[in-house]
Amino acid sequence: MKSEAPPIAARGTAPRYVDLQAGDPAPFFEQRTFANPKFNFDTAAGRYLVLCFLGSSADPDGAAAISAALARPDMFNDSHASFFGVTFDSDDKERLKEQYPGYRYFLDFDGSVGRLYGALAVDEPSAAEPRVLRRLWIVLDPTLRVIAAVPFGHRGGHSGLVDWVAALPPPGSFAGFSVAPPVLVLPNVFDQALCKRLIDAYEQAGREMSGFMCEENGKTVLRHNEAHKRRRDHNLTDPALIGEARRLIHRRVVPEIRKVHQFEVTRMERHLVGCYTAEDRGHFRPHRDNTNKGTAHRRFAVSVNLNAEFEGGRVGFPEYGPQTFKPPPGGAVVFSCFLLHTVTPVTSGRRYAFLPFLYDEAAARLREANAAFLEGSTYRSGLTAGA
Repeated sequence: MKSEAPPIAARGTAPRYVDLQAGDPAPFFEQRTFANPKFNFDTAAGRYLVLCFLGSSADPDGAAAISAALARPDMFNDSHASFFGVTFDSDDKERLKEQYPGYRYFLDFDGSVGRLYGALAVDEPSAAEPRVLRRLWIVLDPTLRVIAAVPFGHRGGHSGLVDWVAALPPPGSFAGFSVAPPVLVLPNVFDQALCKRLIDAYEQAGREMSGFMCEENGKTVLRHNEAHKRRRDHNLTDPALIGEARRLIHRRVVPEIRKVHQFEVTRMERHLVGCYTAEDRGHFRPHRDNTNKGTAHRRFAVSVNLNAEFEGGRVGFPEYGPQTFKPPPGGAVVFSCFLLHTVTPVTSGRRYAFLPFLYDEAAARLREANAAFLEGSTYRSGLTAGA
């Protein structure tokens, strides 16, 4: 999913470039790296991100920029900051090498990322015209907003730019102080008896290893990757149990969403109990819940903890610092599906959680319209209105 298009600077018939400035949201994109053919850039949030539009490592200025970055592994460590070189030269497949942590390269041979960020003109030149490259650094804060767009040679040169990034506040205090993630924390959504019934239903039923939805060839498909997500799920079938869970979500969660977000929830998707276990090293790496056509209707995620006898398994929001959440049994964390979030590995015991999504009538129409893009499934319009 791409962010809203940034402004474009135009001057007569001269090439038109995107004009990113401090405070602008960074465009989201998907592009190939050496390790990942479809790297979703927005999942890297949570630290300073430095995009270096170097053009080619064969260019002396591009090579100097890389050298300046490589000289600071203490800073480009995937905790304070990450370096992303952007090359348009296909020969760099043989010349460049990624280093972990901290250093990656986008192989932007089609120029799509360069156009989004103002390194290449928005309008592709004709076959007879060479690309005109603006070599520049783009520095983003942990929430993926622009801090600075710096042409090569400015701000003290490459080393000066890198040293300036190193001197920025810790990512958790990027705004000058700690910023709380925009989430609701609601104790006492479920009572202890219901928590036990939900756990019992999970333990008495068959459980499936949980997958995640992604976009492939225009379709939303279910995929499994245990390095990304490791959780086992049970979809509830008992109508009485489902009804009680829905009743309490409607009574205790929906009014808080209305109060804080002025959003009227009318629909709930899935009645699912998930379990992250220490034996599985259960976890879910940073992700967003509504970034493809099959999930675009989701508005709010609800994570209701059903027990307390576990370590790890905490819900975190990397864009807003290292704080993580473990509500008491029956308590919920409620948040926008578009917030980047993660579940830390469970190191002891088992974490059980009830995990629905909430949305409204407009989103229900979107879900129905997008049903054709959901591989292997048909849209069920019989969901009861009212959460």
